[in-house]
Amino acid sequence: MPKLIESPASASHYGRSRETKMRVAKRAEYGRAAVHAILDEGYVAHIAFVTGGKPVCIPIFYVRDGESLLIHGSRKTRMFTELASGLPLCATVTHLDGLVLARSWFHHSMNYRSVMVHGAAEEVRDEAARMEAMWLFMERIAEGRADGSRAPNAQEMKATMVLRIPLETAVAKVRTGGPNDDAEDMGLPYWAGVVPVETRHLAPEVSADMQVDAEVPEGVLARCR
Repeated sequence: MPKLIESPASASHYGRSRETKMRVAKRAEYGRAAVHAILDEGYVAHIAFVTGGKPVCIPIFYVRDGESLLIHGSRKTRMFTELASGLPLCATVTHLDGLVLARSWFHHSMNYRSVMVHGAAEEVRDEAARMEAMWLFMERIAEGRADGSRAPNAQEMKATMVLRIPLETAVAKVRTGGPNDDAEDMGLPYWAGVVPVETRHLAPEVSADMQVDAEVPEGVLARCR
């Protein structure tokens, strides 16, 4: 199945109505390229919403499809039934890149890249679009994985809900670099710098219940290089 072609979008898709009130405005980036790059590197989005008068925040696997995020899960779960009704939500994706150690407690920080999306989810109902979304999920795990595993059957698809979250109001927030110590603290006898943090794919571990001889797919190995 061919990959979906990313639809063009104007800068107006990344609204500022909420984000202009951010405390550290200089770290906010509103360009679609910055938003897309951060989302494309991630796997887990935290979806926050209010249900029954209580806030909840649930981590979930996602994939970006053009100007939307796609998520999927059991249509019997409360999360999906409520989000499908148009409940307001906030989706966030964060990459931790480093611990920033300063000379003073006040200026310790972290280097990170994050995206925050406000909006509401829409259920994907067209069967062809639903199957294409499932294909995208598999290819996000590893290139070629959709063809290298069994496709869902009719019963599995019936039990699965696919939701689309438009990127109409999204903002990227990024911090890079070293500590921002005060001038009067520069001569203090304390170490200052950055401890880099990275996420890596390690060597694949074969399932203990494998019943056939099969080599690790090239797309999976590519993740580990």
